[in-house]
Amino acid sequence: MTPKDFDQQVTSVAVLGEPIRRALYRFVIAQPEPVSREHAAAGVGVPHHVAKFHLDRLEEDGLLEVEYRRPPGRTGPGAGRPTKLYRRSARHFAVSLPERHYDVVGHILAEAVVSAERAGLPIDGMITDAARAAGRALGEQAWPDEQGPVPSDPLDAAGQALAANGYEPRVADGRITMVNCPFHELAEEHRTLVCGLNLDLISGLLDTLPAEGLCATLDPTPGRCCVTVSRTGAA
Repeated sequence: MTPKDFDQQVTSVAVLGEPIRRALYRFVIAQPEPVSREHAAAGVGVPHHVAKFHLDRLEEDGLLEVEYRRPPGRTGPGAGRPTKLYRRSARHFAVSLPERHYDVVGHILAEAVVSAERAGLPIDGMITDAARAAGRALGEQAWPDEQGPVPSDPLDAAGQALAANGYEPRVADGRITMVNCPFHELAEEHRTLVCGLNLDLISGLLDTLPAEGLCATLDPTPGRCCVTVSRTGAA
């Protein structure tokens, strides 16, 4: 997640800190059909103009989507303006401090299970393949056009790509250590599996970057990620 993405996620979620707005959001998402302002106002017990203000703010911040629909049976020029209706946004919002990305692990393991069943092979090797593929995908997404050119120093390029994925890297003495593990709780309970998966994920990420001469290695140390990145041949 880039700093811009993080700021947008935080801003969108923060709007729910207002009690009336939060109540309206919960009311809308609990309904089986899109909700009008009048319906939402009555459901929460607030005036129409108050509901309008907060519903439109929820729309503006991407938490609700809208559609326009005329009441059943009303058609033609004299039917009046369509009613604005609100429903849950299809966007996904998740903010955690520090960053956690358990969805990445879930995706990797699901891909591995499906591939193992299809090929009739042990799942271990499939986890490695799925993790490398996921890492390559993350690396390919690490440099959107608006982010500017890739740094010429491979360590800096790798550091920025890792930062975009929640690792909180520190570049020093020719290597990268990572303060945060995006899979921390899983690693606490399933260290061998998750650390191996993490190594393959970061190795795949490095494969896609203009970062020749770097390698990822397991280097478990309390208080940080179990993987470090260093220049090939470095001590």
